[in-house]
Amino acid sequence: MTTASADEFEAHRSRLFGLAYRMLGSAHEAEDAVQDAYLRFSGADRADITYPAAWLAKTVTNLCLSRLTSARARRESYVGTWLPEPVLTSDGALGPLESAEQRDAVSLAMLVLLERLTPTERAVYVLRAAFAYGYREIAEVLDLSEANCRQLYRRAEQRLTAAERRFEAAPARQEELVASFVTAARDGDLATLEQVLAADVTWWSDGGGRVTAALRPIEGREKVLRFLAGAFRGFAAGLTFTATELNGAPGLLVRDGDALVATLGFDYRDGEVRGVRAVLNPDKLDFVERQLGRA
Repeated sequence: MTTASADEFEAHRSRLFGLAYRMLGSAHEAEDAVQDAYLRFSGADRADITYPAAWLAKTVTNLCLSRLTSARARRESYVGTWLPEPVLTSDGALGPLESAEQRDAVSLAMLVLLERLTPTERAVYVLRAAFAYGYREIAEVLDLSEANCRQLYRRAEQRLTAAERRFEAAPARQEELVASFVTAARDGDLATLEQVLAADVTWWSDGGGRVTAALRPIEGREKVLRFLAGAFRGFAAGLTFTATELNGAPGLLVRDGDALVATLGFDYRDGEVRGVRAVLNPDKLDFVERQLGRA
């Protein structure tokens, strides 16, 4: 590949990563898909590529569709709860997140919901909802008819609407809730935490069999508080929380000394924390660690 061609690909890399991540829910698999697209781009006859952006989007989408089939098979045998890989988004890693809709589209909660869709439904939904593709463009990417793409998008919307969706709290309230969580954790103040958590809060932990983590969701404020009462004792051993922007919303990095041991992402409803997604699997923390290293 010439330097000019390499530079041309790099101009699209960030957008392609954002597409692949939304398709796969995995940062390292998204990086692999983008790298495969780079290799195909470098080996392609440039005379066959009229519009590089469209060619690359189609290539990455189809690479992701292939990966989704094998990924779902692996997730069926995954130890405990499977959660998407977290990504720090304050540096624009997933593209502009200026509206509530854009932030919600990359939330851990939405990425979990997208797992309910078939691979093709997911591709249509991501291209339409996150990247504002027209149905003709989507049809060209997926080699489907426009009518079929419209039908797939309606079906995807219906599946996502039927699922329980989070109610977005104002950004300032989100930051306030996360700050209260940190203070309560630092002080072991369960009374304050009780005011932060919704009565029907759910805590999900993803250890992937690599580290100790709750294998099933913990449901209800009382059970979550009992769980956290034990977890807070870890602060004596040096655990610390640092606020950050995680998947488009205020979240937390949990460190044991200098080592990143978890990220916490939050769902909100009516000014309370409705859900907490704790990613502890070291393999899923690698991308965030690399982001922190670059920062």
